[in-house]
Amino acid sequence: MNRILTISILAICIALLSSCEEKAISYEFAFQNQKLPREDRVKDLISQMTLEEKVSQMRYDAPAIERLGVPEYNWWNECLHGVARAGLATVFPQGIGMGATWDSDLIHDMGVAVSDEARAKHHQFVNEGKRGIYQGLTFWTPNINIFRDPRWGRGQETYGEDPYLTSRMGVNYITGLQGDDPDYLKVVATAKHFAVHSGPEKSRHEDNYHTSDKDLYETYLPAFEAAVKEAKVHSVMCAYNRYRDEACCGSNLLLNRILRDDWGFKGYVVSDCWAINDFWEPGKHGLAETPAAAGALAVDRGTDLNCGSVYDPSLTEAVLKKMIDESKLDVALTRLFSARFKLGMFDDNVKWADIPYDVVASEAHYELSKKVARESMVLLKNENNLLPLSKDIKSIAVIGPNANSKQALLGNYHGTPANYYTPLKSIQEKLPNAQINYSLGSDVAEGWPILDIIPASALSHSGKPGLKGEYFANRSWKGEPTFTRVDKNVNFIWMPEKPIDSLGTDTFSVRWSGELTAPESGNYRIGVKASSAAKLYVNDSLQFEFMDDHEPKTKYFDVALDKGEVSKVRIEYFNYHADPQAHFVWAKMNQDLITPALEAARKSEVVILCLGLSPDIEGEEMPVLLEGFDKGDRSEITLPKTQIELMKKVQALGKPTVVVLMNGSALAVNWAADKVPAILEAWYPGEFGGQAIADVLFGDYNPGGKLPVTFYKSVNDLPDFKSYDMEGRTYKYFKGEPLFPFGHGLSYTTFKYDNFTLNEQIGVKAPFKFSVDVHNTGDLDGDEVVQVYVKHLGVEGMNPNRSLVAFKRISLAAGSSKTVSFEVAPETYARINDDGQKVFEPQDIVVEVGGKQPGFEGNANAPTTEVLVKNISIK
Repeated sequence: MNRILTISILAICIALLSSCEEKAISYEFAFQNQKLPREDRVKDLISQMTLEEKVSQMRYDAPAIERLGVPEYNWWNECLHGVARAGLATVFPQGIGMGATWDSDLIHDMGVAVSDEARAKHHQFVNEGKRGIYQGLTFWTPNINIFRDPRWGRGQETYGEDPYLTSRMGVNYITGLQGDDPDYLKVVATAKHFAVHSGPEKSRHEDNYHTSDKDLYETYLPAFEAAVKEAKVHSVMCAYNRYRDEACCGSNLLLNRILRDDWGFKGYVVSDCWAINDFWEPGKHGLAETPAAAGALAVDRGTDLNCGSVYDPSLTEAVLKKMIDESKLDVALTRLFSARFKLGMFDDNVKWADIPYDVVASEAHYELSKKVARESMVLLKNENNLLPLSKDIKSIAVIGPNANSKQALLGNYHGTPANYYTPLKSIQEKLPNAQINYSLGSDVAEGWPILDIIPASALSHSGKPGLKGEYFANRSWKGEPTFTRVDKNVNFIWMPEKPIDSLGTDTFSVRWSGELTAPESGNYRIGVKASSAAKLYVNDSLQFEFMDDHEPKTKYFDVALDKGEVSKVRIEYFNYHADPQAHFVWAKMNQDLITPALEAARKSEVVILCLGLSPDIEGEEMPVLLEGFDKGDRSEITLPKTQIELMKKVQALGKPTVVVLMNGSALAVNWAADKVPAILEAWYPGEFGGQAIADVLFGDYNPGGKLPVTFYKSVNDLPDFKSYDMEGRTYKYFKGEPLFPFGHGLSYTTFKYDNFTLNEQIGVKAPFKFSVDVHNTGDLDGDEVVQVYVKHLGVEGMNPNRSLVAFKRISLAAGSSKTVSFEVAPETYARINDDGQKVFEPQDIVVEVGGKQPGFEGNANAPTTEVLVKNISIK
């Protein structure tokens, strides 16, 4: 009894002591108390802010509020296919390659890996006192717009042309990024660009698009709805353009009625960068007369965060002039600070903060990047089973502008990898005993040569090779340099080390000076590729300057030089974020590149032609004006003429030839499809992309990827680029003959299907369930993507050819079989009527299951797989 009494007294004492300790903890502000409900903490913090402080927190580069203990925070970060623009990171295949895997589980794993690196990097930056751009936890990805037209330069960022495929990839990437903790977000993902947005790039700041309700709800909204309802994405980015006369960042229809009211979105909306300027700047949307009016309109309609400079200080003016009530700012701030609190920025003991830095560019993440790259490979053609090639080949020619291109591995919005496994490097490693005959062969496009680093032999300072480099611990080359040295050339990616050891921030500048000597007479293109900002002076004359808030940019000028001609050069570079890079580059124009390429081919048993495009000429709003290209978009969808000429002349030699395509959008490679025996589509495949290509070419990996877009034969097959009507677009509505259809992809083995068990009759609003047996009937292990399509019969008006409603990527050993089961919800297979409503009614539908779409012939057919078809009635 005494023992029980003693224990009870001890428990009371412990409880009292604990209570006293709790009372001893004092908080200057209530929001600092982690035991209060999060909603109360957010409300308390906002209530203590002045109007000017509130406005300052609605810009992407929000400053600190020191009196409240709120640190500065930059909301701008990118991780489209790996953490971008923040130094060393694992670089995965570009978004379009992710789509080509048709492996949503794999993309979830990728999201987990990317967010691991993101968390580790963020906490390292914070420990170093850095809170700048590309160092936070709010990421502006994924891009789940529909790649409705192959001319769109940013289509490479998407998962393809199909809403269902895009939704599955998007949901899985988002959940991988945001984590599975019920209390804290790992990072914030952002679904963009909401909505009805896919080019043209050059007119995105002024265009006003209209669609039918059917197209809106059938094509443009499903991936966003899935991101909100299923993945619980915490952020949405609104687009530049107008939709139905309203700017997307000021759209009551999109941001209020659909996003928040219909879908129940609870997160925050961020504008695309400087999109709100388009409300009032001349020649654009013309929706407001002043920045204050533009800011007031955007906030009133639901855009909480401004990537740009309109909100601060213009919102202060808007409130004081009663253009908007301050309470609307409080609503936006509640959404924004809820995100920061959910990320644990004001709390201790957040599990995501314990991720070690050694996950960054780790071996496990490298293996995952290799896996995604391999699964993204799509074998388009393999006549007479030319592939896989024998490793006993004694000599092989590797030719083409993408054969040794680092940029063609990366795509846009990329990180900085430690590895660059180009096709050339990877084939050399794959065949160490073979003679590898490499030749550039052609420029990427006429007037767009490959720029190489200017070697030390062409640079000098005070009679010595290289340039004088003066390094400053500021961004303006002021005062005495921290140190001076001679750099043999300008070819720097400073990671993870800094150029100046004592540098406490990411801000520094360098001035390189000396002379450049032309090795031979001719026309030259001379340029600088740099992150942040740079200027180039030649003979004391400024040739160009640029400042870039995105990924490294290249600017250049063309000049005629005589052999031995000496020019004074000076490069002034400064850096202000976490991915400092600087490169001094050139190319001699109008060279004969084909002759050495043909010689390389003649002395080889087999030719690998590495062709395609480059993210330097297809991408986001570029100044590029070349034949076939238009400000980042394309005006033609063929290969550039320089590459077509190279391909035809090499093929004429009669050597076994394989074309490897590296590109971000569909290509009309009609001549290759007719004349070249094998074509492999590799996209922009990441830092290990060349290894994946070599693995496929030489049989160490059996390709199983499928096209996430239709490959058309000509722009003449396409509707007007600015028309967002879906008629005539994508596999759903295209009535012509594609070069290669959506879902197409060959294997080195063969697959057969049987035992397609499906009830011939189901009830209205009932799911249809079925299974099918898939057999690997060949001699090699391989992957198959089982695709399920439906078509509604007896429908008047615009009706899809078929619609993807389910898919599953499976692996099968040679000679083995697997039963694959599906359950397709009525919401997934329901047709969309002219009012944008899902229709649940008695009808007949066709269900197709197999490794491709049925009904195509020739190259458009995939003979290594098949399709089974059944009709069912909904009663």
